[in-house]
Amino acid sequence: MDFSDIAVAVAGLFLAGIVKGATGLGYSSCALPFLTAAVGLRHAIVLVVFPAMSANIAVMWSAGHFRETLQRFAPFYIATIPGLCLGIFGLSGADQKYTELVLGVLIVTYSIYSGFRPDLTLPVRYQTVLQLPAGLLNGFFTGLTGSQVFPLLPYMISLKLDPDRFVQAVNISVTISAGMMAIALLVSGMMTLPGLAMSSLSIIPAMIGITLGTRIRRRLPTAHFRIIVLIILGILGLALIIRH
Repeated sequence: MDFSDIAVAVAGLFLAGIVKGATGLGYSSCALPFLTAAVGLRHAIVLVVFPAMSANIAVMWSAGHFRETLQRFAPFYIATIPGLCLGIFGLSGADQKYTELVLGVLIVTYSIYSGFRPDLTLPVRYQTVLQLPAGLLNGFFTGLTGSQVFPLLPYMISLKLDPDRFVQAVNISVTISAGMMAIALLVSGMMTLPGLAMSSLSIIPAMIGITLGTRIRRRLPTAHFRIIVLIILGILGLALIIRH
């Protein structure tokens, strides 16, 4: 990495923190397009692991209903682990241009879905049955691309949870995924000790950005800021698709 790559990576970590603090959108999904442009997807995933985990741990513990949510969605969370291992295996063996293409598609889909927020409701009889396949698929996409939002986001939204339980369910998922991601990357050899150190240092610009984003949320119309961010993410996702 030369100085310009490092500058873009730090800026991406910082900006993603601002977005997370101001809008609550997923940290990894905001940071990865910037980081991928600077250092490629494999290095980007290594860098974003610890900032993403740190960005969600505080929210996870403050949202309440921890034990209840963990028990309710245990099949989803457990199924995430083998899916993530499969995704990491795919990431380590696949041509990076294809994994970046998948990331671009996920980012564009995430932007469109978050912008329109379709009113989906999953029938009660399917809610438990779909936990295993949804968790497995979510883990696979997380391992392959680093993005943790599909099908996690549509699945949780379709359950019509109250805000606290929704935030808790999502944050437990992304925190577990980030922790398992770090372990899988270390075991696979994709995260070296220097990479571990860089990811740990990446927490600093992320936390500074989150603090600033929280202040922005109190001053600006969050809905307008959110739409602007989603448009930018959509453009970045399209750029990843087009260049491949």
